[in-house]
Amino acid sequence: MDSFAIFCTGALIACGLYWFLCILGPAEQKGKRAVDLSGGSISAEKVQDNYKQYWSFFRRPKEIETAEKVPDFVDTFYNLVTDIYEWGWGQSFHFSPSVPGKSHRDATRLHEEMAVDLIDVKPGDRILDVGCGVGGPMRAIAAHSRAIVVGITINEYQVNRARLHNKKAGLDSLCEVVCGNFLEMPFPDNSFDGAYSIEATCHAPKLDEVYAEVFRVLKPGSLYVSYEWVTTDKYKANDAEHVEIIQGIERGDALPGLRSYTDIAETARKVGFEVVKEKDLAKPPALPWWTRLKMGRIAYWRNHILITILAALGIAPKGTVDVHEMLFRTADYLTKGGDTGIFTPMHMILCRKPETPSILNPPKKG
Repeated sequence: MDSFAIFCTGALIACGLYWFLCILGPAEQKGKRAVDLSGGSISAEKVQDNYKQYWSFFRRPKEIETAEKVPDFVDTFYNLVTDIYEWGWGQSFHFSPSVPGKSHRDATRLHEEMAVDLIDVKPGDRILDVGCGVGGPMRAIAAHSRAIVVGITINEYQVNRARLHNKKAGLDSLCEVVCGNFLEMPFPDNSFDGAYSIEATCHAPKLDEVYAEVFRVLKPGSLYVSYEWVTTDKYKANDAEHVEIIQGIERGDALPGLRSYTDIAETARKVGFEVVKEKDLAKPPALPWWTRLKMGRIAYWRNHILITILAALGIAPKGTVDVHEMLFRTADYLTKGGDTGIFTPMHMILCRKPETPSILNPPKKG
């Protein structure tokens, strides 16, 4: 083979690799490159051990006996997956219904904007993002409403990522991020004009504990909206396939047991909220939220090959391949949950904190 043929072959291979890895790229590139994948706040040499500990803890989510350890393992989970989520999915770690004629990015933004529209806030109002991740929803909501958004996440690595993105987007004057546990929030009583949570409170061992904290920090008369992960009326606890699907979702998403849709409003009322509206946003005429997961299967294999190569070369931490494989298995369970209709990640509940204290929540003394 002459030198020209060798050159052409090499150029063709190089162009093919560039197209495969860069043009096709991950599902959505959002400021995180494959060569920068890390274990968050976990040092590279401890990623695999932390993954094994996480997987052992969440092996049977509903049988977890040490609920007080759940926040620590949720923190571990987000150290393990944040870079992969951001690289392969985007900065908004949640689902949204497909919208005809709209990109996934636009559909996601509309889903986020709807949340803040529901709580009826004004520019300059101070609102709370309960479980803000790296701040994708926070930035969309701040830009849309011009409200001041304060986000809380248990994961310090996500705090740093969110602050970086806020500054890059020119929204750091409207977006604040606090590291903390939303079961024990470091905010005064009656200090927010509204609040929202987008697919975040599912990590709480007891929903009433996080709802009670949101109730405490809201000003009287203010609204709170939450998009909840729940099992639907189609879920049958005596159906082995249904049980396997739900357990697969729980294990791969750090959930200490999915709740039933019937539990949500009951819990909100228990802590003192008035329930204004409740609706599964995934029901028709909404288009399937899991379409993006099905479309992303080719992207997964492409990304998995790249991560495997980077891990073998020592660029990505050892254990990243295991984490990525876990997320793919979980995506399959999520897709099955959507196809069967037994699971929804967007059961919406809109609540109001009464103007006057209820018997359940009398004023604090002293």
